[in-house]
Amino acid sequence: EFHPNIIVLENKSLLNLFTRVRDQTTPPAAFEFYAKRLMTILAEETIADLPLATSKTTVFTPCAEFKGEEVDVDKICAVSIVRAGDSLLGCVRALLPGVSVGKILIQRDETVPEKPAKLFYCKLPKGIEDKQVILCDPMLATGGSAAKAIESLIAVGVPVSSIIFSNVVCCPEGLKYLGGLYPEVKIVTASIDEGLNEEKYIVPGLGDYGDRFFNTV
Repeated sequence: EFHPNIIVLENKSLLNLFTRVRDQTTPPAAFEFYAKRLMTILAEETIADLPLATSKTTVFTPCAEFKGEEVDVDKICAVSIVRAGDSLLGCVRALLPGVSVGKILIQRDETVPEKPAKLFYCKLPKGIEDKQVILCDPMLATGGSAAKAIESLIAVGVPVSSIIFSNVVCCPEGLKYLGGLYPEVKIVTASIDEGLNEEKYIVPGLGDYGDRFFNTV
């Protein structure tokens, strides 16, 4: 109801992992451990939904023929929104050895109440316009950073339909904003939370993901 092109994970193990990472008393080392487990599940589900990079194949077990699918890593580019996005990018790279990588640095302007997103740095690999792009950022709050990142990808020729946005936690406000701008961008998320508070943080959320993951709280 919040976005026309979204997949919300349904996995029983997520509840335990979310309980750990949402708990403000979870120490940094434990947060990183449980967050990586959660993001690996998310990354697996995201990779499983890349039609342009997936092809049918047949292999042979010791007993019989098996018809399956395989993912071509050369047709994929993983792009992180620095810094929190680097945590999810690490899980994607672990599952796709050799995948090409891009980096986008976007920060919110904290001097104004609206906290608009500003682009500071963008480094994308050559040929990205011909690849399916996994955009990585654990949190989707207002949607400003994600929209700015998608804008940067489109500017270098990436088709909107080739972008899939992978995130751990999102909220209705961000989903509606992105859906209004880029309904063709598929979103894969592990949770849709209640909404934003006055400081534009997701509620119940889990605080500042990057600070907690990289132990800079």
